[in-house]
Amino acid sequence: MNARKNPNAAKMLLVDDHTIVREGLKRVLEPIAGDWEVTEVGSGFQALEIMRHQDFSLAIVDLSMPGMTGLELIKRIKAEHPSVAVLVLSMHAEEQYAIRAFKAGACGYVTKDSAATELVAAVRKAASGGAYVSASLAERVVQQLNGAVGAPRHAELSNRELEVLQRIVAGQRLTDIADELHLSVKTVSTHKTRIQEKLQLPSMAALIRYGLEHQIGTPDSNFGRAADLDPMPGTAAPPPPSRGDGI
Repeated sequence: MNARKNPNAAKMLLVDDHTIVREGLKRVLEPIAGDWEVTEVGSGFQALEIMRHQDFSLAIVDLSMPGMTGLELIKRIKAEHPSVAVLVLSMHAEEQYAIRAFKAGACGYVTKDSAATELVAAVRKAASGGAYVSASLAERVVQQLNGAVGAPRHAELSNRELEVLQRIVAGQRLTDIADELHLSVKTVSTHKTRIQEKLQLPSMAALIRYGLEHQIGTPDSNFGRAADLDPMPGTAAPPPPSRGDGI
């Protein structure tokens, strides 16, 4: 926890399984640091536990985390702590992820390749009771919701199925996926079968090809990189993660 000098500071919770990302976030949020007391945790389970003992005004949540995913965490937060504003910070720029996050209860969605100033603006907006999404992403979301652009086939997948698909496309084995998501290998295999049925794909090769074509996947080289957050002017960017920082 980084205690702030301001006794009236509101409490913010950072939830991301990568330490280097959380460190990068704190650097990016330095312009408004005096207004916030920041607590950081590395999983959804830790987030819910600490929220049972402390009151927070805002939670910044990553979507892709082992165990409890960001979408599951958002739903739990809004069910158990409805007054807490939830801002999503994700590597996924596709509108489908933003739509799922907003349906789960998020009030803002920012991608990890956004400029630091955008994240600061999103925090201020969410903290004041508003909603935030970048202009380019908002346009794509509206187009999909009003039918101007057709929803992709994977829009029919459940949140858990989409998580499994991401990891398959990223090259993870079913046993690894089971370990990461705290599921049995049989359950993951069942998810894979249902994904193929919903997407009408006959083989694993076709499944991976579909995922690559639609930019679905969370490869270690891009997953949760703090370096994707543009540093504030005059601030050095955090160093890139080591191999051990990946999924």
